[in-house]
Amino acid sequence: MYIIHSVDKKEFEDEIKMGSYGRKSLEQYGFIHCSDLDTYYLVAPNFKEDPNDRLILLIDTDQADAEIKWEDGGRIDFPHIYGLLDQNAIIGVYDHVWSDDRTWVPNHELKEYAENGFERKI
Repeated sequence: MYIIHSVDKKEFEDEIKMGSYGRKSLEQYGFIHCSDLDTYYLVAPNFKEDPNDRLILLIDTDQADAEIKWEDGGRIDFPHIYGLLDQNAIIGVYDHVWSDDRTWVPNHELKEYAENGFERKI
């Protein structure tokens, strides 16, 4: 299965030099927040006001050594990674693309990984 994570570009570049990613998120939250591709449109607005360049990490859950739990309940559960994310589990790194009004523009490179065209019917 494939999930994604949005990250500040500089933060990712600094952390991945050590062969894994997630130190800051683990310190702050205890896990790494992720999404599947069909629910990311619900998450993207959280970064709308962030002036920094962002990246989207495409993660192959079968390659991740850390435990991944689907949590939060309600109508939608989101994947959380409980440990550092190995570099080999990150199978793609893409710019986070915004429209002029700061709406997320789904990356065409990710389309093949989205089951429902980037939108889950709730």
